[in-house]
Amino acid sequence: MGQKINPIALRLGIVRGWDSNWYGGKTFADKLVEDQKIRDYVKARIPKGGIAKIVIERTLKRITLTIHTARPGVVIGKGGTEVDKIKEELKKITNKDVQINIFEIKRPELDAKLVGESIAQQIEARISYKRAMKQAIASAMRVGAEGIKVKTSGRLAGADMARTEQYKEGRIPLHTLRADIDYAHSEAQTVYGKIGIKVWIFKGEIYGKRDLSPNVGLASNAGQQGGGEHRGGRGDRNERGGDRGGRNRRSGGGDRREGGRDGGGRRGGDNRGGGQRRNG
Repeated sequence: MGQKINPIALRLGIVRGWDSNWYGGKTFADKLVEDQKIRDYVKARIPKGGIAKIVIERTLKRITLTIHTARPGVVIGKGGTEVDKIKEELKKITNKDVQINIFEIKRPELDAKLVGESIAQQIEARISYKRAMKQAIASAMRVGAEGIKVKTSGRLAGADMARTEQYKEGRIPLHTLRADIDYAHSEAQTVYGKIGIKVWIFKGEIYGKRDLSPNVGLASNAGQQGGGEHRGGRGDRNERGGDRGGRNRRSGGGDRREGGRDGGGRRGGDNRGGGQRRNG
């Protein structure tokens, strides 16, 4: 079950909140379609804004958008002109007052959508997909992720036959409902066709009740939980690596080699001395 279903959908109401927060009643379908149009418009309007997701809240006469982005300056624009333009254009589309809030993602390496988009951009720029995937995994683990898996599918490197490759580091407990797992799907358009990219990032387990409100819960998750706990876990891994003593063994081997050289030097000296005695 956990291996097949979308990890975010499986955890809605448990450790994840909804991206659309409103009651639709009989107009539910129309509002849902309108939400999708709003998201598509904003992402197309700011393609380089580093937008991870857009949370939409509705009241009777107002629509509130919370844009989660790694580049707030690009979204806001010079003097806030870009946001004002988007507000006016969305008012024409929805016929309602629109309010836009900007939430900065301080660690884009831990956001699955941003990681997938970054890999897609590198593949479109003809960078090796293996290099892009490994760099993304290394960056996420360095920042504090407890596990990450990246899967690419398509005509990789221009191959005649499509195939799937994946790289994984750490653990991804998809069956554990309290596990905070971020998932996203992205696409890279190449001359050989589209390449699909899927990213799973495990940030840690959540114990106790979590605030699932659209802004407070997500903000605390990105700002606090993604920090100290994950850095501590990374420190534990470094300590375990130090306990293995791999480098100590190598240095010991170096000492033995140096000792061997010294011994060899002494033996060589004795031989040369013996040669001198024969000459004498």
